[in-house]
Amino acid sequence: MRTYLGSAAVIAAVMIALPLGSAVAESTAPNARDVATVQDCLKSQRGRDLKGERCIGVVVDPCLKRARSTADQNACADRELRVWDDILNETYRRLGQHLDDDQKAKARDMQRAWIENRDKACAFYWDYFQGTMASPMSSYCNVRETARRAMFLIFFMNEAEGR
Repeated sequence: MRTYLGSAAVIAAVMIALPLGSAVAESTAPNARDVATVQDCLKSQRGRDLKGERCIGVVVDPCLKRARSTADQNACADRELRVWDDILNETYRRLGQHLDDDQKAKARDMQRAWIENRDKACAFYWDYFQGTMASPMSSYCNVRETARRAMFLIFFMNEAEGR
């Protein structure tokens, strides 16, 4: 079984290595139903409340109610992470179309710093709890932080597109 934190680090490394305008090819695309669940939430009043913050967990939380193992819990988080990571990457790509070369370089540096911070913050669950629950807690942290970052970039993209 691959570790959730490890797969997020690989995705992050690929994202860093590519130029701003390149799409990141992920080994497993998000499930269409999971994408629709997140997108429907973002378009709803719930999604507009707190600028999307209340949509974090709309895939993970119901899935966790059916999870029977730590591996199941990590798989639930991975499903939603794929959706938010896809939103983040697409938003980053679209935002890049509105940036000059200096802004692109700064955006790339900003993303690299964010990835490093997210990885360290979410890895701390291992350092602190050091037990079975550390893995799903770290996985959920990756979902939460990736979703928040996607929403952060959406703000800039919407500003750039005049929305």
